[in-house]
Amino acid sequence: MIQNKFGEMIFNESDVCDLIMQGRVIDELQDMIVDNTVDFARMPDILDTVPNLLQQQFHNCSVPEFHKQQQSNWRMPNEYKKLDIAELVLSLCTTEAELQRCGAELLLYQEHNLFDLLRYLKYLVDVMTQHQIIWGVGRGSSVASHVLYKLGVHRIDSLYYNLDVREFLR
Repeated sequence: MIQNKFGEMIFNESDVCDLIMQGRVIDELQDMIVDNTVDFARMPDILDTVPNLLQQQFHNCSVPEFHKQQQSNWRMPNEYKKLDIAELVLSLCTTEAELQRCGAELLLYQEHNLFDLLRYLKYLVDVMTQHQIIWGVGRGSSVASHVLYKLGVHRIDSLYYNLDVREFLR
């Protein structure tokens, strides 16, 4: 533990663990200032090891091969891996305009081989909703996608604002 310029005691994670192991009451610890940053300058072994591990894993791997390997291993439950994402998105449409827009976008997603990405985003939204995790309303070019809007990834209605999906998929 160290003392900052304001006289406050700053504990690191190890200090907190030691106090808990000593039987200190958690209420005593609630106002404690904990610095949980990692000083990589003091950890040269980690900095040396990580690039070597990555280099060994993808030694003779081109960028397209790397992307293909990473995109073929989405870590989500099988029910999402098998999900008919196009059917789901179209079932969420309530107007003819939404059906037309989502149908056209889904063809673009399929053309770019992004259905697994859509499945993963559906899984991510479901997990965040289930655990009451709040995420942003939408940023950048993703708000141009009405499919992402229907899946709940963002809250910007691209039809209402007449946003072109090509801004997202360029």
